[in-house]
This record gives sequence, C-alpha cells and structure tokens, in this order.
Amino acid sequence: MTKILTILIFALCVEAVGVVFLSKGLKQIGEVEKISAREIGRIIAKGATNGSILLGVALEAAFFGALLYLLSQRDVSLIWPLTSLGFVITAISAKMILKEEVSALRWAGVALIVCGAALVSYSEKAKEKPSGAAVNAPAAANPPQSP
Repeated sequence: MTKILTILIFALCVEAVGVVFLSKGLKQIGEVEKISAREIGRIIAKGATNGSILLGVALEAAFFGALLYLLSQRDVSLIWPLTSLGFVITAISAKMILKEEVSALRWAGVALIVCGAALVSYSEKAKEKPSGAAVNAPAAANPPQSP
C-alpha cells in the first residue's frame, strides 16, 4: 500500500502543478472576445504556443498515466476517491505559485475533503482478507443433502 500511496501523492502533485500552469497560461492568453471561427482559431494558436499551457498539458498527461497504473493495481473505489486529495495540493499550489488568496471557508472545504479521503483509505486498511477457514466455513455449515 505504501508504493501505491507514494505514486498517488506524486501523481497528485504533478496534476496540481499542471492545473496551476494551465490556469496561468489561459490567463496569459486572455478571454475569448466573441464566439467566431476566427477568434477560436486565435485562441487555439495562442494556446498551442504558450509555454505554461504546454507544460500544464504535459503534467496532466503524466498524471493520467500514473492514474492508469494505479487503477490497474487497486480498486477504483479506493483510488478515485483518494484523487480528491488533489484539491488540497491544488489549493496549496495556487496559493504558492499564482499567489491566489484562499479563504478560510475554502480551507474548511479542503479539510472536509481530507477527512473523506482518510475514511476511504481506512476502509482499505480495514478490509478483511478471506482466510482458508473463513472460505470453508459456509460449506461446513451447510453439508450436502442426500436424496
């Protein structure tokens, strides 16, 4: 489980920094002034050459690769809820890299996310592994009937 959590935390850090760089790059490009083919082409061209957006996309791709690995190793009902810890790392990254103000109410929400992720992680630890005696117990309790 330690290996899975290490990969997950690394992946979530990569994802959080990727989201922050995507946001930074999109702010550098500016808002869409009107919906038209010309304007959409302008935004795509600017995005395709913006270093922050390209770095953000690369980091998000790395996160997705790690997520695929994690999902191949463990239950989706464990891994997917734990990805919510990315919100914590993203809030910290936004505060540090983009100098965003994160209110006390947002931090309270982040704390609730951490509590939920802790419950999910604890459920994996508490999951009982079937032992040889437990597997054979139902068969012993219901012996075959003779006709």
